[in-house]
Amino acid sequence: MPRPPRRPVERGKDALRSVLRAALAVTPGALVSRMVDPAQRFDPGHPSPAIDLPRDAPVRLLVAPTNSAGQGWAWARAAERLDGVVARAMQIDMNRFARFPADQSVTRGEYRWSRRWQRAQRRAVLAGATHVLLESASPLFGDPHRRDVRGELRRLRRAGVEVALLFHGSDIRSPSRHRARAEWSPFGPEGWDQTAALERVTAENAALVEEVDLPVFVSTPDLLVDLPEAQWLPVVVDPDRWATTRAPFVDRERPLIVHIPSRTIVKGTDLIDPVLHGLAAEGLIDYRSITGLSNDEMVAAYGEADIVVDQLRLGIYGVAACEAMAAGRVVVSHVDEQVRGVVERECGEALPVIEATATTLESVVRDIVADPARATERASAGPEFVRAHHDGARSADALRSFLGFV
Repeated sequence: MPRPPRRPVERGKDALRSVLRAALAVTPGALVSRMVDPAQRFDPGHPSPAIDLPRDAPVRLLVAPTNSAGQGWAWARAAERLDGVVARAMQIDMNRFARFPADQSVTRGEYRWSRRWQRAQRRAVLAGATHVLLESASPLFGDPHRRDVRGELRRLRRAGVEVALLFHGSDIRSPSRHRARAEWSPFGPEGWDQTAALERVTAENAALVEEVDLPVFVSTPDLLVDLPEAQWLPVVVDPDRWATTRAPFVDRERPLIVHIPSRTIVKGTDLIDPVLHGLAAEGLIDYRSITGLSNDEMVAAYGEADIVVDQLRLGIYGVAACEAMAAGRVVVSHVDEQVRGVVERECGEALPVIEATATTLESVVRDIVADPARATERASAGPEFVRAHHDGARSADALRSFLGFV
């Protein structure tokens, strides 16, 4: 697949960025730090330490640089279940409300503009890593390669570093392909305002995949539609952290339903809220639609809920659904047949998520309230499903071949 053509305005912006980078390359770091957006300022004299990759381990894996939803760190820990593997996860700290653990965290300003940090990071990775899991086709070494990681990939391979590409979702999910197959896709004409940009990014990343001929992993089964040659690398959650002793519907007059979207337009909050607020107004349920929670606050919110409604637009299940299943909640979401088919084939059991769509959500919730015992039985399968398939063991197995284990 050739790289998609860029529009004249995009080519103009690229040319302007190239001129700016060339100028910044010969500008002292102290001056650069004062020139950039105040939110991206950094200390040019005291860069953050480069990544530490112990040389005594036979396999040294770096997962970087996005750590989306904390999964880079979780996959690094999963990889360390394999004998002889030391893994590190790096992230760009975007100052978001949801903070996730990482072995290395650098500010966006330092990542983009600090040449001292970039040089030190490059030396550390090229000399210390045996394997790199590159997330979202994003540069490892900062802004100079932001538009194109091909140069970085060539440099890593010349240094003998094995590289695989890893995609999380909107970095490879084609909006036009999703819209064609999903009735409630967020990428429709009145949908997400980022659709056009995502169409370009996903096309560029798909072209990169075809060009570089590297192993490819995806974090959710739906992405196999966009990358059939990829391998599913299941997301990882800590079952013990999300576990709760309270069963759904116990000691409560009305069940509590929560919906905690990371992105409201992608999760279909506009489809969910009217239905559930209506049922709450009837007195059938209690309902909370919440945004902006930290990860610790999510644990408490799921523990208090009886039912979690995840999403109605994408047709997938990911980290949030796994966390809700691990908490033993009744999980309601739209998960399409392709995803459920992959789960049954790869895991040998059905996904314990109750199906609902924009047109069936109300009736699904009414049925659950009318027969909570049946829903509770479905929810009881959630913790074991997560422990069997999303605690890191299956993810370690998925990485085994890439990391050189037969």
